Amino acid sequence: MTISPSDDSDETVVADAKVIERGARRRRTTLPVESKQTLASRLIIFLLCLIIVLSALAYGTVHTWAFALFHMGAMLCALLWLLDAWTTGKLRWSNSSLQLPLLGAIILGCIQLLPLSGDYSIPALSFAPLKTLSLDPYATRFALVWLVALCFYFSAALVFINDARRMRVVARTIIIFGFFLAIFGMVQKFISPTKIYWIREPSQAVPFGPFINSHHFAAYMEMALALPLGLLFSGAVERERRPLYVFAALVMGVALIMTGSRGAMVSLAAEIIFLLLISARASDVKREDETDRKSFLRVAATRLGLAFLLVSALFLGALFFGGEGSLNRLLGTVSAEDPTMGRTHFWRTTVEIVRAYPLIGVGLGAYGVAYTRYDTWNGSYRVEQAHNDYLQVLACTGLAGAALGLWFVITLFRRGIKQCRTRDPLRRGIATGALAGCFAVLVHSFFDFPLQTTANSLLFLILATLVTIESKTSYLTTTIRPRNLGTNLGQ
Repeated sequence: MTISPSDDSDETVVADAKVIERGARRRRTTLPVESKQTLASRLIIFLLCLIIVLSALAYGTVHTWAFALFHMGAMLCALLWLLDAWTTGKLRWSNSSLQLPLLGAIILGCIQLLPLSGDYSIPALSFAPLKTLSLDPYATRFALVWLVALCFYFSAALVFINDARRMRVVARTIIIFGFFLAIFGMVQKFISPTKIYWIREPSQAVPFGPFINSHHFAAYMEMALALPLGLLFSGAVERERRPLYVFAALVMGVALIMTGSRGAMVSLAAEIIFLLLISARASDVKREDETDRKSFLRVAATRLGLAFLLVSALFLGALFFGGEGSLNRLLGTVSAEDPTMGRTHFWRTTVEIVRAYPLIGVGLGAYGVAYTRYDTWNGSYRVEQAHNDYLQVLACTGLAGAALGLWFVITLFRRGIKQCRTRDPLRRGIATGALAGCFAVLVHSFFDFPLQTTANSLLFLILATLVTIESKTSYLTTTIRPRNLGTNLGQ
């Protein structure tokens, strides 16, 4: 039917229909709100936020006592999850396929513990011990427990960060904690640069903040500062609050540069470029409805200006607070005899390990044992990491583990880019920032091993949750307790 331009009533009906259609699209992109939020589910959100903070403060969680607390937290998370199921009569479980690669890594680790390499005799023993596929079965078992704990946290986050309020709470926790962590790191750098908490001085590492390795602190900052940047680039922050978010991002960025980590600086540049590109794609979708090219160009120019001012302010701030030494490591080692600080040797040795164990690797956590067999140096230092997470995944888990990792990354970015184009400003801003943080630490992983630090691994998985939070939640019926008896428990 043709609508006449002079027919005012028909024009009004068409306009109202368009408004209703836009409202329906917005409602479809709004995060689902659970009808029932139990006390147990609230405690899980609190526990997740607490673990994010404590895992960083506990030296990044790289010591046995810190691992013990981290694993106890995972057990508590599982118990609260069961309490939530007891209360509601249903066991909630996310159907996100991001969990499958992690589950596959756990299964692969269990296979590596099988005694399929035959046995060998030791004269001092009256029996022949079994030889597992892993070169270091103890380290593999330890790595499996670590992976299971991470999976519990990740799965709980996918299930219970299920509405806009909880998403906002987790995002703000990361931003606020990252801001104060950056201030603490800079203060400690000025007063006592070689000691953590002004007490402990690592023997073979350069600390920054609570992290024993300054590169890992920088990686934490990459992920934390990505959230305020994502909210700013997506236009999801109210005008009166924008200076606070800009200031928080600048403080974290200055702390990152003061670590002197060249890999972190490259990752920060990649993060800003990624934010520009992904926010431009989101603007293209929005422009389809607005049909306002001038507005689009104005927003694009504003983002470019913000990126330029941000980079300039970061380097000026680093020079002002940290002096020339904060940038000398980036500029002064280009012509050094070995600008990679030994990494090329580690990488060549790792390639030899991969060639020797191409299918399932030497075993989770067994890199240090395998490295000694192929190291051509004098062996005065025990190398536990390849200083390249991708090469180490290949060495420890072979092509099977590499395929699982590639599956995770492809799924994350395929879903993440889709969520970055949503029309919900808060959802778009947090998804954009979280995906940029994941991208930055993946770039950093080419030069170091940031994701082998528990605090960084946990934060990476929480960001992955914020990226794909719109995934639906499946419910598995449980007979733990009749629903009518547990309705009021834990509300």
